[in-house]
Amino acid sequence: MNDQNKLDGKVAIVTGATSGMGKAIAEIFAQNGAAVVLSGRNREKGNALKNQLIENGHKATFLSGDISKRATCEALVDAAVSMFGKIDLLSLNAGILGLGKVTELPETLWHNTINTNLSSIYYLCKAALPEMLKQESGSILVNASIAAYRAFPNHPAYCASKAGAVALARQMAVDYGPRIRVNAICPGPVDTPLLWDSVIAFDHPESAVSEARESTLLKRLGDPADIAKLALFLVSDDASWITGSAFRIDGGIMS
Repeated sequence: MNDQNKLDGKVAIVTGATSGMGKAIAEIFAQNGAAVVLSGRNREKGNALKNQLIENGHKATFLSGDISKRATCEALVDAAVSMFGKIDLLSLNAGILGLGKVTELPETLWHNTINTNLSSIYYLCKAALPEMLKQESGSILVNASIAAYRAFPNHPAYCASKAGAVALARQMAVDYGPRIRVNAICPGPVDTPLLWDSVIAFDHPESAVSEARESTLLKRLGDPADIAKLALFLVSDDASWITGSAFRIDGGIMS
């Protein structure tokens, strides 16, 4: 295996794959030899990414659907097994913001945020783990956030869901080791649509992103490619002695 094929022969399910960090992760997994099952709500963007990957000589398929629904997660598992024969990797990136103070947040938005950001991890892992255990190996990577550790204004559902995602990743590492490795990553301010959508929650939306940029020690926003490179390392054999861990990747904003 050379440095360009760290995932040769692997099969990965990547959620949130139609934009931002999920898209960058799907691309780097495919470039490193994995067959990828892409998941997202935007059918046009998902099919465009699938076609791009196939045109570049990679193996890919796309299923649109609401990842907060158990049936969608089960369909992803079925697609991976029927098309590619197995499941080696899960990269769980789907997320929404669910903005609003607790006293103002509609109950439906609370549940939708928790279901999308946290329950989807449970549903997909519940469906995929039996397949992964058949081959006695696998790696699961949960994309959480520094919001698991740091409170942001008007983000109660988001912060709660991301803290839960980190705790769930660590707990699954206990139950399914040594066969399955489970880790979490906790990005800081990354230049994605979700970051720009979040600014309305802050007192000064017009300057929120620039203030986040200047609050990092490296004085720049993260790029989705920065996150994808860490994701590739953590699911590859290079990280074979890493499990039950959560990694901050935030430009030093939490230092």
